[in-house]
Amino acid sequence: MHIALAGNIGAGKTTLTRLLSKHFKWEAHFEDVETNPYLNSFYEDMQRWSFNLQIYFLNSRFRQVVEIRKSGKSVIQDRTIYEDAYIFAPNLHEMGLMPSRDFENYETLFELMSSFISPPDLLIYLRSSVPNLVKQIQMRGREYENSIRLDYLKSLNDRYDHWIGNYKAGKLLIIDVDDRDFINNREDLGMIIDKINAEINGLF
Repeated sequence: MHIALAGNIGAGKTTLTRLLSKHFKWEAHFEDVETNPYLNSFYEDMQRWSFNLQIYFLNSRFRQVVEIRKSGKSVIQDRTIYEDAYIFAPNLHEMGLMPSRDFENYETLFELMSSFISPPDLLIYLRSSVPNLVKQIQMRGREYENSIRLDYLKSLNDRYDHWIGNYKAGKLLIIDVDDRDFINNREDLGMIIDKINAEINGLF
């Protein structure tokens, strides 16, 4: 079984992935942040490094999905390959931070890769307002995220809403995280776990 968490920067995907992995005894696959050689450079100069960063993520996530399906294990994945293709890359292109020829090259590569993989059995979307995202980003204190612009986060949120609103690839669970403190409040975490259990039971 392949469970995936989707959501904007600062929505709480990595933390919830860890908590759900521990509770359900699922193997966790995390986004490659710490060893990503382009991330710092990207936030310093988005226009110069946007294509490099998106290709790196595309390759990394494609490998993850292939490994997940090969393993035969129940896996929870922190962010999906689809978010790069439908949200981050087109957003960079629209903002003038990725040239059209690079974006078209990226799209062609994604279309080929996506023909070889299956979507997750359950997609969990963490929906958050921009103020909440900003608060979470400031709290975790990653230096390279200090320069993230509000209009960038808002644009990503708008794209997430559109993508999720039209998502038909598989089962979908939407969790509003603005008023959910699943780190410190066991009841909030328990509520999320109950919702996931209900969805998983419907998979069989």
